[in-house]
Formats: sequence, structure tokens, C-alpha cells
Amino acid sequence: MTKVVSGWSALLALQRATHATLQVLTAELGDLGLTGSEINALANLADGRGRSASELGLAAGTRPTTLTSVLDRLERRGLITRSPRLGDRRGVLIELTTSGRQAAATIRHAITGIEQHALGPLPAETIAALRTALQALAEVSR
Repeated sequence: MTKVVSGWSALLALQRATHATLQVLTAELGDLGLTGSEINALANLADGRGRSASELGLAAGTRPTTLTSVLDRLERRGLITRSPRLGDRRGVLIELTTSGRQAAATIRHAITGIEQHALGPLPAETIAALRTALQALAEVSR
């Protein structure tokens, strides 16, 4: 079992890292005119695979009510479409439009650059341990 380091908080460090990386990311992507939540949603759709709102919410770590307003804005800007899911009358499929794919690719490129800058000097084992720790923290509410 991993020991917690006295006087240090993983959650507070994660919060600082989140704020720092979001500041850099929004500055780099300022030309897109997107909020952090919109950037997060598009980044999670960047692989081109359509998702339901619940799938996207889980991937983005966003509450359904927050995600709905984010998706409304992205749809109005022509970056996503929402269409009925085949075989599921109540389900909605969220997909990127052509301009959404371009924005998502720009976002993923910026994210990759920030990650390479910050994590590139670290050994692969350290990055693997970081991934494991972040996954554990992300699943704390489940």
C-alpha cells in the first residue's frame, strides 16, 4: 500500500497542476475562443469516435448539467452535432463536425506539446506511476 506523505497533498498538487496547465492551454488556444470545459469536451472527442452524453461526461469528468450547456455552446458554434442514436430513441450521439475536428486536432496538439514539455524529462516508470495515481484519483467517487 502506498504511504501518504506527511504535509503534502496529492489532491492539492493536482489542483495546482490543473490550474497551471489550463492557464497555459487556454493561452495557447486563445484564438479558438473556447472555455476550459469546451476544450476538455473537444479534446475527449478528438479521436473521431462519437459518444453519448454519458460517455463523454465520464471521459471529461463533467457533470451532466454542465456538459449540456457546454454541448449547447459547441453545437451553436458548429463544432459538434447531436443526433439520435440508432436503436435508442432516447439516446443522443455527439460527433465532431469538420470544423470541430480541426479545433480538436489543434487542442490535442497543444495538449501533447504541454505534456512533452512538462513530462518529457521524466523516466517512463515515473510517467506510468503518475498515470496509475491519476486513474485512482479519478475513480474515487465510483
